[in-house]
Amino acid sequence: MRREAVRENTKPRVLVVAGSDSGGGAGIQADIKTITMLGAFATTAITALTAQNTLGVEEVMPVEARFVALQMRAVLSDIGADAIKTGMLGTARVVEAVAGLCESLGFGIPLIVDPVMVAKGGARLLDKDAHDALILRLLPLASLLTPNVPEAEILTGMSIKTPRDLERAADALLALGPSAVLMKGGHLEGDTVVDVLRTADGAQHTFEGPRIASRSTHGTGCTLASGIAAGVAEGLTLEGAVARAREYVVRAIQQAPGLGRGDGPLEFAHPLFGPAKRLPAGRA
Repeated sequence: MRREAVRENTKPRVLVVAGSDSGGGAGIQADIKTITMLGAFATTAITALTAQNTLGVEEVMPVEARFVALQMRAVLSDIGADAIKTGMLGTARVVEAVAGLCESLGFGIPLIVDPVMVAKGGARLLDKDAHDALILRLLPLASLLTPNVPEAEILTGMSIKTPRDLERAADALLALGPSAVLMKGGHLEGDTVVDVLRTADGAQHTFEGPRIASRSTHGTGCTLASGIAAGVAEGLTLEGAVARAREYVVRAIQQAPGLGRGDGPLEFAHPLFGPAKRLPAGRA
């Protein structure tokens, strides 16, 4: 029987299991910033260190599965969690370790799985054995799976070109065991971005918005999944958590700081600035 950690307040708690991005735009760094700005408390279990910037990933240093599990156990046995979000896992051993902790100390805690497989620059972030372990061990535990189009194509073997394909892919992924799938349509062509949320009980919600012309899109998947996790931890409905997280990402792109020479990071702190422009440098 899982023992719930003692709580002295009601602040939502999100445990993120993912890799570190030295450029600060994706991974654990994006997760912590997003969860904090949406009013929840982020804890972490780091699965890998990466040397990367807006131009791409130079090298990945995996963390041993034993130590990933130790980080999760340390957090769950003391601070606890209202949601768990996974990102880059990298190896089959790590996937197995994460699944085992979710089944034991994390039993009953909503699990949001962002199936990070390939970096925006093309670097492979999940090996073949880990791909199989992800499908067999982690997806059946997921409360929500949040693949983009390339990830869904890898997981299903389908070609995804249209919004209708998003629905078919969501059904194929639901058959692998998650309770819900959010198919992200940002990689599809067109001036409108369509995301499709489908649940195992047959419900569907479609989210649409105009495409934003920007090169500052590094870490959007991590940010969206962590934003959803923060909402779930707070007690929002899944539809409400997705809607709020999407709005957060849209504004973060619109107010992006324009850093780096490649795919730049978002502006995670935009709620501090309100709907207007970012604060000028040096202004309190």
